[in-house]
Amino acid sequence: MVAALLIISLWIVFQKANKPGWAAIIPIYNLIVYLEIVKKPWWWIFLMIIPVVNIVITIIITHQLSLIFGKGAGFTIGLLFLPFIFYPILAFGDAKYHELNYDNKLEN
Repeated sequence: MVAALLIISLWIVFQKANKPGWAAIIPIYNLIVYLEIVKKPWWWIFLMIIPVVNIVITIIITHQLSLIFGKGAGFTIGLLFLPFIFYPILAFGDAKYHELNYDNKLEN
């Protein structure tokens, strides 16, 4: 049940970011799409295989996701430790997708 909620939430988050929602249900490809949304290179998937490095990468991309939806560090912590609560908030709430420029600052 929790997995279904997370998949549905990720589907909607992808759609909010102008990516195909169905990508949320395809393993590996959903990571590629996630990395596209947060403007990171696709090869970071390989870094996620390395122990300890994968934790750092997960924190970085989760924080970037929070930033592009106008949220802060507190929301990032929520996404990391309580994803079954915070991903639905991101998906079903009023959060809007904002493109990041190359300086990792929100564009107006």
